[in-house]
Amino acid sequence: AQLLLLPDLRGRGEIRHDPRRPLSEAEGPQHPRPQVLLPAHKHVLDLPGARLRATRELAGCAQNRRAGHLPAYAPPADGRRCGEDIGCCKTLKMSKKKLMLLGGLRYLLPVIEAAHKLGCYVITCDYLPDNIAHKYSDEYVNVSIVDKEAVLSEARKRKIDGIMSFAVDPGVVTAAYVADKMGLPMPGPYESVCILQNKDRFRKFLADNGFNVPKAKGYASKKEALSDIGELSLPVIVKPTDSAGSKGVTKVNAPDELEAAVEIAFEHSISGHIIIEDFIEKQGCSSDCDCFSIDGRLEFVSFSAQRFDVMAPNPYTPAAFSWPSTFTKRQEAELKSELQRLLTLLGMRTSVYNIETRIGTDGKPYIMEVSPRGGGNRLSEMIRYITGMDLITAAIQAAVGENPSNIKQKTYHGHWAEIILHSDQGGFFERLELSPLIDKYIVEKDIWVNHGDSISPFSGANCSLGSLVIKFPSIKDLQQSFAALDAGEPLFKIICI
Repeated sequence: AQLLLLPDLRGRGEIRHDPRRPLSEAEGPQHPRPQVLLPAHKHVLDLPGARLRATRELAGCAQNRRAGHLPAYAPPADGRRCGEDIGCCKTLKMSKKKLMLLGGLRYLLPVIEAAHKLGCYVITCDYLPDNIAHKYSDEYVNVSIVDKEAVLSEARKRKIDGIMSFAVDPGVVTAAYVADKMGLPMPGPYESVCILQNKDRFRKFLADNGFNVPKAKGYASKKEALSDIGELSLPVIVKPTDSAGSKGVTKVNAPDELEAAVEIAFEHSISGHIIIEDFIEKQGCSSDCDCFSIDGRLEFVSFSAQRFDVMAPNPYTPAAFSWPSTFTKRQEAELKSELQRLLTLLGMRTSVYNIETRIGTDGKPYIMEVSPRGGGNRLSEMIRYITGMDLITAAIQAAVGENPSNIKQKTYHGHWAEIILHSDQGGFFERLELSPLIDKYIVEKDIWVNHGDSISPFSGANCSLGSLVIKFPSIKDLQQSFAALDAGEPLFKIICI
């Protein structure tokens, strides 16, 4: 089949699609068609059948965006006129809703796109002005997202209507704090959000309320943590109470490994607290996926098969996901029931959640993490591919006080996987090589690096190099591919120089 390969100016690789064939419902009826995405600075592109021109001035013209002359990600310019040569001189109207997004990573790009489609004025903020999301927002604020008072001050100055920390774990508590102080929509009570975002407090809450939970204890100093070595039932997991992306996580199998693990965990903790907990051996694969509640009721629940690269520097950083999960229907139903009980106890309201669960070798269901935000690794985008359910748009609507539309439980259309591109060693990126087991099934190739770019070993989610979206024709093909991976046959190779 003829493939249209569009260069992605965000540095996110290419999207494969047969231009003669419309996307079917099974491929995600609400997923946008592949398109060229233009950053804020000028670009001129020659494509078959059309010549696209874009500048900041063109991007500021609402008429051109609606007419399809510009892609959705082109950043609007406040009240600027478009280029005279286009023949449109209407000014862009300010949106009625101001949405503040905490962070500036790539995972915010589809959130910004969806917010603009809803007519929102988007403000991004963090202390890294070169982060890519700031090129596509309407306004950037240079402030640390973990500084609650500073973010609150900037939010009040701008009279925002909503705030989110989508796929950005460090900002979740800050977003809830600002929303609470300003009387804005929020996923649940501020105290409940704080419990969910602190692994030590979350484990205690689960234990106090009769959930299956690993034995765990929090520590505020290295000396205190090491003093309990005699009480540990190895193996254990040592990790920061407030870090995301599997940064600072270590499995300890022997007493002499504990000190180094404790040091690593403290290095990655924002608050200076860590947790040591029993390691729960799992049946099959664990799950990491996004869900959604409306007025406290779980309306959409999903489960995935979360997979890891045991050869990576950090083997606890997720390296791939596949759908459906390896859970039985009964196990999924039991987990959903426990998740609903948890949200009810916490008084949660309307929100997207990133949820990690597993079934232990003891046959019990375990809720490992629940965070009131969209997940990293493009999980909500994958849900849109697989079910057509647009959790990103729904999350934005909830954040600005509108009723999320069309959120309901849906079945998966087909057998899907997402592979997180990464390297087990550092160096300079040369090329990506794909296994024939997956190459012919790739729907989207999303590469964030260019030839010669410096890359780091896969020690955390922040070292990802992109992703592959794959749709297999059958569960057998999916299982064969990952069985080969488990047997030591890589599904891709990152070639370094």
